[in-house]
Amino acid sequence: MAKQTITSRPRIPKRNLFLMSSSTVHGFGYLEHAQQDLTSFFESNSVQKVLFIPYAQTDYDAYTAKIGSVLKGWGFGCTGIHTCSDPFEALLEAETIYIGGGNTFLLLRTLYEKELLEPIRDRVMKHGVPYVGSSAGTDVASPNIKTTNDMPIVYPPSFDALGLIPFNINPHYIDPEVNGNHKGETRPERINQFHELNDAPVLGLREGATLFVGGRTATLFGPSSPVPGMNYGARLFRKNQEPVEYEPFDSITFLLKEEP
Repeated sequence: MAKQTITSRPRIPKRNLFLMSSSTVHGFGYLEHAQQDLTSFFESNSVQKVLFIPYAQTDYDAYTAKIGSVLKGWGFGCTGIHTCSDPFEALLEAETIYIGGGNTFLLLRTLYEKELLEPIRDRVMKHGVPYVGSSAGTDVASPNIKTTNDMPIVYPPSFDALGLIPFNINPHYIDPEVNGNHKGETRPERINQFHELNDAPVLGLREGATLFVGGRTATLFGPSSPVPGMNYGARLFRKNQEPVEYEPFDSITFLLKEEP
């Protein structure tokens, strides 16, 4: 009788992601809309110090100081990766990795130039290091940056990004203004153009919305003290389908099951 072998299913990557649409939201101070949830995210992962990656902007010191002052007020330390003598060693020792917003093309080009894409992906996907993204930092968590809103002020070697999730995100998603005077392209129209040549789902994150991915689950969050009348949900676009609305606390775990 032939010896039977047991083959195990491929291990699902351990993701621990906190992906914000924006750091600045109407009615809140800088990062204030996410304070409660982001603090809980850090505390649940025993994070005391944040490794911040400021490459989406040009003044690394000023940007790190801005983020750091907020985090310090919440009880967390913050170090800019640009100040580390060995950024690869810094990633190996990082308690969490936080990539801030700015210009997505500049961010991605710099990550390529400094050869940091694979090390970051490895730390997050294989070792469970918590990842925080805001705006451009959320853009690069997608497989590529084809759904960013930013101008291509520089040219990265590729549009391929970290690929921490199997779908695209469009941060700062804006609904078309009803009865408005603007007659140019709307955000849904631009996303539909993406789908003319691409198949990946696109999650339009409105301002104030956050996507939390914990292991095998994905959940939307909004501010703990929402401004009345504001919509902090998300709109999911699929190729050749009508968009679907999701609200804070809705699960979109099903999107994680669409791994290529």
